Amino acid sequence: MATHDLSRAVWRKSSHSNGQGECVQVASAMGVVAIRDSKNPGGPHIAVLADEWNAFLAAVKTGTLDSER
Repeated sequence: MATHDLSRAVWRKSSHSNGQGECVQVASAMGVVAIRDSKNPGGPHIAVLADEWNAFLAAVKTGTLDSER
């Protein structure tokens, strides 16, 4: 399992997040995007390659991941 030094990472969250801390935060560092729970910033995070993150965002934006109803 790879580890990433995120000590200098700038974490951000969506401007659409509510003020109750129920959101995820993301940080980009050295070609990796890290994702963490805003309620537990010192806890574990998930890290994916920047290309994988961009593919995920594109799928969200185009509705590819929407469930059929």
